[in-house]
Amino acid sequence: MSQLGKQSIQLDKPVYINGSASVVGTKEGEGPLGLLFDMVGEDDMFGCQSWEEAESSLQKDAVYLALQKAGKKPEDMRYIFAGDLLGQSIATSFGLMNYQIPLLGVYGACSTCGESLTLGSMAVAGGFADRVVCVTSSHFASAEKEFRFPLAYGNQRPLSASWTVTGSGAFVLGAQKEETTRARITGFTVGKIVDYGLKDSMNMGACMAPAAAATIAQNLEDFGYEPEEYDKIITGDLGSVGQKVMLDLLREKGYDIADRHMDCGIEIYDAESQDTHAGGSGCGCSAVTLSAYILKQLEEGNWKKVLFVPTGALLSKTSYNEGQSVPGIAHGLILEIPDELG
Repeated sequence: MSQLGKQSIQLDKPVYINGSASVVGTKEGEGPLGLLFDMVGEDDMFGCQSWEEAESSLQKDAVYLALQKAGKKPEDMRYIFAGDLLGQSIATSFGLMNYQIPLLGVYGACSTCGESLTLGSMAVAGGFADRVVCVTSSHFASAEKEFRFPLAYGNQRPLSASWTVTGSGAFVLGAQKEETTRARITGFTVGKIVDYGLKDSMNMGACMAPAAAATIAQNLEDFGYEPEEYDKIITGDLGSVGQKVMLDLLREKGYDIADRHMDCGIEIYDAESQDTHAGGSGCGCSAVTLSAYILKQLEEGNWKKVLFVPTGALLSKTSYNEGQSVPGIAHGLILEIPDELG
């Protein structure tokens, strides 16, 4: 690995995504990407007694499917990097304990997919693990209960609000290319906490947009790239409101990425028919979109190189109720087609 610029790392030898899986809820299965997900629940309880237990089930199933598709067993994995949105990461601990894979819990709010893949890549590239699993999840009902209002309250959501994705994405990373390889990770830019003083938890897209703009700009600066180096620059869950803010902030920095920007929160739902307001959010949003859609485009050669930038809003019930602002963070990973470019 080589340190690059202020915040980035370029991998001298790539880390390979050798398998992945996506498990989602009913609403996600009815969206534009519905046919691409590996598993769609018949109902969002997933046969469990609570929303939190259902989210744990999402992670358990996603890891099982990812390992199966990679042709691996739990004992083949050195570590698992995992996290979620709930207090003490209970969806992760209760969902993954039976795998008995050494766990490194991570938290980056909705950027957790990017953080886990970054740390997993560091472990593999540094020679500390041959193979690792990275997984994260979110659940609409458990997130509403954790951060906003119980569903029975029936509160009205403003148009700037996003809909937390019920889903989990899992990824098997390895040091060697295999027949199941879906993409290569060739570098990453670790994000900083960025706080513009916004306090509206019902407009998290705007809260996260400055962090996304900062990470994208830093990635381009550190690697010496113009936006055209990437077929797509993909953010996690800014939604329609945050997308506009981020594009404006990047134009102020001298970068116009409007012609190649995509947001997972916009792609996962149908804005006209599904009534999700600003779009999708949650740890599961970028994770399941990466597994089901983005990696598929790289596998098929439709895109050769993308910058994947999951975004997170760093708040809790306590910080919000105490009048604190909502800082954001975003981590960027460079993903390329499975084979070297000719």
